[in-house]
Amino acid sequence: MKPSVKPSVKCSVPSADDITVVAADERSADDSPGCNVDVERWERLAHATLLTEGASGELTLTFIDLDDIAELNAEHMGKTGPTDVLSFPLDDEPMVTPDGEVIPALLGDVVLSPAVAGAQFAEHAGTYEDEIALLVVHGVLHILGHDHGEPVEAAAMRSRELALLIEHHWGGPAPAGFRQLHHDQLDHDDPGDVAE
Repeated sequence: MKPSVKPSVKCSVPSADDITVVAADERSADDSPGCNVDVERWERLAHATLLTEGASGELTLTFIDLDDIAELNAEHMGKTGPTDVLSFPLDDEPMVTPDGEVIPALLGDVVLSPAVAGAQFAEHAGTYEDEIALLVVHGVLHILGHDHGEPVEAAAMRSRELALLIEHHWGGPAPAGFRQLHHDQLDHDDPGDVAE
């Protein structure tokens, strides 16, 4: 999904108070029982990503059932079956009420399937926690206008993902074996595709 870049939501000096992330786990009890979701942790990662990227406004981050993400994938992307994460950027602008109160921009919605993350982490990011972190950051970057349709865009997006994960998820270098690309997407001649 290629969202439009929205420079109007950028702040010259963003403040943590300028960002709201509303996160929820809306999965049914039987969707992915072995895939725990620490909603507050992933909400903090989304918030830190927005702050580091200089964005302000409100974002929703929702963990949903496998069937629900498959339905959204078909409806919005024209693809059959579930996917790991979808981003729905909004073209909302901050508003000012007559008495001067600023109502923040609605940045968009990120929806994520823990069931898909649980099924693919071993061949992708390496651990379930790293998979969820990568998908959260990936989804937020799509909201902010990043895309991976072209090789140059994809490289820039992977670079931002890695930098954000190093800063806000690991607090240091990527663990050995961490991959941002799915196994079938790897260019085994590119050492940047897999952490050493």
